[in-house]
This record gives sequence, structure tokens and C-alpha cells, in this order.
Amino acid sequence: MNISLTPELEQLVDDKVKTGLYQTASEVIHEGLRLLRERDQRVEALRRDVRAGFEAVERGEFTEYDASNIKELADHIKARGRKRLAEQELKTGTR
Repeated sequence: MNISLTPELEQLVDDKVKTGLYQTASEVIHEGLRLLRERDQRVEALRRDVRAGFEAVERGEFTEYDASNIKELADHIKARGRKRLAEQELKTGTR
């Protein structure tokens, strides 16, 4: 396979090799393609989640929030986040 790069992209590849993190231009390109694949997978997962959300709304599976109950939602989200953070700290032994 033959690939042509713009001068700017070629300089970027050269700069990455010069940092010492990559031994060759090929390694830089491989890493870029790996990251592109990961991004594409995240975008596809996000699209599936959005589609599932719209389908749930169409089925009437949602909760409406307004000024009277938004604080309750915020408190719930904060508590859930604190719990996840504490669990992560236990796993990693940080804190």
C-alpha cells in the first residue's frame, strides 16, 4: 500500500518519531489508525445509545424533570458519582 501525506501530516509523523515514542513512521500511522478505529467504535456506541433513548421516549419510558424535582435528580447523580469514585479508589488504592 502506498500512502501520500500532505506536508503538514508528514511533518507531524516525523515529529512523533523524533520524540522517541515511536521507532518508525509506520508505528505512528498504526497508532493513528488504531485511535481512529477506537473513535469510530465510540461513535457507533453513542449512536446506538441515542437510538435506544429515542425508542424509549417513543414507548413513554422517561421521566420529566422541572424546577420542582431537578434538585432530586442532581443529588442522585452526585451520589452515584461519589459511589463510583469511591469504588474506583478502592480498586486502585488511591486517596
